[in-house]
Amino acid sequence: MLPAVRCTITKPDGTRVYETMEAVNPATGETVATYEEHGDKEVEQCLAMAQETFEEWRERPIREREELLANAADVLRENKERYGEIMTKEMGKPISEAVAEVEKCAWACDHYAENAGAYLDSEQHPSPPGTAVSTVHDPLGPILAVMPWNFPFWQVIRFAAPYLTAGNVGLLKHASNVPGCAVALQEVFEKAGYPDGVFQTLLVGSETVDDVLADDRVKAATLTGSGPAGRAVAETAGRHLKKTVLELGGSDPFIVLDDADIDAAVETGVLARTQNGGQSCIAAKRFIVHEAVYDEYVDRLVSAFESLTVGDPMDEKTDVGAQADPDLMAELHDQVQASVGAGATCLTGGEPLDRDGAFYPPTVLADVPEGCPADSEETFGPVAAVYEVPNETEAIEKANDTQYGLGASLWTDDRDRGRRLARQVEAGCVYINEMTKSDPRVPFGGINDAGYGRELSEAGIKEFVNRKTVWTQ
Repeated sequence: MLPAVRCTITKPDGTRVYETMEAVNPATGETVATYEEHGDKEVEQCLAMAQETFEEWRERPIREREELLANAADVLRENKERYGEIMTKEMGKPISEAVAEVEKCAWACDHYAENAGAYLDSEQHPSPPGTAVSTVHDPLGPILAVMPWNFPFWQVIRFAAPYLTAGNVGLLKHASNVPGCAVALQEVFEKAGYPDGVFQTLLVGSETVDDVLADDRVKAATLTGSGPAGRAVAETAGRHLKKTVLELGGSDPFIVLDDADIDAAVETGVLARTQNGGQSCIAAKRFIVHEAVYDEYVDRLVSAFESLTVGDPMDEKTDVGAQADPDLMAELHDQVQASVGAGATCLTGGEPLDRDGAFYPPTVLADVPEGCPADSEETFGPVAAVYEVPNETEAIEKANDTQYGLGASLWTDDRDRGRRLARQVEAGCVYINEMTKSDPRVPFGGINDAGYGRELSEAGIKEFVNRKTVWTQ
């Protein structure tokens, strides 16, 4: 059972014509819907429309672009149940989380509708008497977005809301197992009153990305996804001297110190590891716990994991739905088995549920050996690796013992201690007494193998603009 079944035809001249893309419900194995893919002709039409539309869209006063984005927020709220159901049926997240994701998208639209103009206002600089020097922010043109299935609305809106409002136009290549979400997202902007061509969905496979990115009309790209996908996009963009923003994998530490509020750290830790079925780059994956509270914390974490309801994602009472893809679940299980084989102890979970659908239980691994998959790789599912450390120094060392560097969560009742240690954690963001999350008001992004560049807030909207110096004598 695959998340999307694609039937491909290639003409004798090499032109690709795709027939269908089928989205499959991972909770039931049933086909949700079938979509006609875009072939080379349709892709060319989209690129031509994007370029043509950009020339007009860039001249729109930013206040008009902000008003349209506010309309998009309204469309999202008015259709949140329908959009949430599309998400749940295509990738398996609980319906309550899917609806909340749509609401968060509306919030991001509200944020940029209210703040984009201020973010992009010209900046004045010191200059000789009689001169004026400023930096203005001009849009670049069509931006390609390669987006993942795990947060199929949020990942797209957090690129589209700032970049379109800055005057760019967007081309979305979404994950092939969420074509309904991709179509619905284009609908959002159409219903909001955006001109045709400002936001377009390309229903294509990954093999088309290189050609689209290499096209002269595409000026930059943003990708959220795996390391290999990010490297491939960065390589193509580099050959053509095009800017990229990459948000890749993570193996985020969740550090619980000896003076932490254990009640809060358990409650938040459960959500931080199991939200979205654990399928999140910024999920808490490595729980690093001070020896003074280790036994209590782990016992309570295991108990909380075992109390979660794993089941039908369309049921409001479900805490953990289906994994998005049976093959990805099998990879996760292989990581768990290999880690146990290397010496890790499975305290709960550890086996796919004996039922139809791709269901994996919340799992806790202790005594995790260095270098085993649960220690050194990203586990994209509800699997927590727990570690016991004797002091804060070793906690930070273990937190930084990763190729990634996306986010971190650090728990202590001493806020000064938290801020001091946060500066020692090698990550793009550190949350003290809170789970790692993305918020439209603050910059988001990683370092090392977690990617580069920033999304959201003022930093995000300025990633894909020409920061042009204008000197007036």
